[in-house]
Amino acid sequence: MGGTSSQLERDIGAEYPLNEHYYGLVNFGNTCYCNSVLQALFYCKPFRDKVLKVPLEKPRKENLLYCLYELYSSITSQKKRTGIYAPKKFISRLRKENENYNNFLQQDAHEFLNYLLNSISDLLRSEFDEEEKEKLKRTWVEEIFEGIITNETKCLTCEAVSCKDEPFMDLSVEIEQNTSLNHCLRSFSSMETLSGAQKYFCESCCSKQEAQKRMRIKKQPKVLALHLKRFKYVENDNRYKKLTYRVVFPLELRLFITSEHANNPECLYSLMSVVVHCGNGPNKGHYICAVKSHDFWLIFDDEVVEKVDEKSIEDFFGHDNPRTSNGLEVGYILFYEAVDNDPSLLT
Repeated sequence: MGGTSSQLERDIGAEYPLNEHYYGLVNFGNTCYCNSVLQALFYCKPFRDKVLKVPLEKPRKENLLYCLYELYSSITSQKKRTGIYAPKKFISRLRKENENYNNFLQQDAHEFLNYLLNSISDLLRSEFDEEEKEKLKRTWVEEIFEGIITNETKCLTCEAVSCKDEPFMDLSVEIEQNTSLNHCLRSFSSMETLSGAQKYFCESCCSKQEAQKRMRIKKQPKVLALHLKRFKYVENDNRYKKLTYRVVFPLELRLFITSEHANNPECLYSLMSVVVHCGNGPNKGHYICAVKSHDFWLIFDDEVVEKVDEKSIEDFFGHDNPRTSNGLEVGYILFYEAVDNDPSLLT
């Protein structure tokens, strides 16, 4: 991708939003996995707004969250609207806190996303005393990303139904060839029969019985992160294989896998960003990020930022038989933001 900062401003032109900044991030050898996630989260307004308020809430502490605040604050306070920024302090802190990232190997963007969100949540909790922790059930990280899955199990003998709720910060979804995200989500929530050695112990029957179980969403998050499981372990080859399957994901999404007790089953989500994996496999690939900012789309490829047409997002659906390099550029993590008229239903 070519272009300079001035070219980017010209491409955006009259559409340029007031006080917005578009900065590429320097790659320190293997940090594209980190850059792509940081860009996706930067343009997630609820997340960015909370990060930028970090020093106002508690005294300064030199940790990963504060380094993230300094990174985001530095970008938003730049005089120039476009450019390149080197996230040295954040990367240095990341490598210091987690030895898994203190090397020059390619890392997994989804694993890094989970690590970052969990680390921030833990740091926020650590700043409260025991009495405050009792009151603080969820940090602002959970308020943004956390939803609830309910596991429903129905005994086929007495038809008693048991439900077990579990929180989630993102959903990892199995994918198939030539399909859609909605189809993958329906498969995720499809009914499974428990029989034979897998029989379910029914408390009503006081014995093991055949049963049916399924997972449905009971509480939708404000920001829905979907991880498409594009790396499959192949035992014969003793390695992970990349699945370049074409999975069509919509710009607007409704979750039709909600439970009957869902807080807002008709909630509409809008696609806000896509972390894209490029290359043949998990250990020798590259990550870029497609972001919707206001009413247009941008591609962040480390230092390079380019405005693109909305239709170009379709290039990241994937391909069953990739014949060109484009076929290897596939959506890996999808971020959808709720655009429901009543956000109180999602709290």
